[in-house]
Amino acid sequence: MKRLGLTLVAVFCLAASSFAAGNQPTTANWEGNINVNKLSKYLKLNSNQTEEVASICDYFSNQMDKAANSSKKQDELLKNAVYGNLKLMKKTLSPEQYSKYNTVLNITLQNKGIELK
Repeated sequence: MKRLGLTLVAVFCLAASSFAAGNQPTTANWEGNINVNKLSKYLKLNSNQTEEVASICDYFSNQMDKAANSSKKQDELLKNAVYGNLKLMKKTLSPEQYSKYNTVLNITLQNKGIELK
């Protein structure tokens, strides 16, 4: 009976730790693929904005890769990547475009399981 109790406790602990590990913010879900063409159509960008947005998206992807590969400062690098991206986009986009972009980015991060603290 004691063995059965210990086995159940061990299974419960394993299940709880697996569940908790799945809820941790991580950049491992980030593929780094941003479709600039679809984004430019959605935001109705002009040609100059499209070039700048493409450069910003490349930079953002590189920063997200660095955050994903970091073991110690992952949360800080993730936060810097997202807020740096938003800062650059705010300079490039009109207020209406920026509002739409901010919404898209927030939803994308939520869908990927990435949370900023």
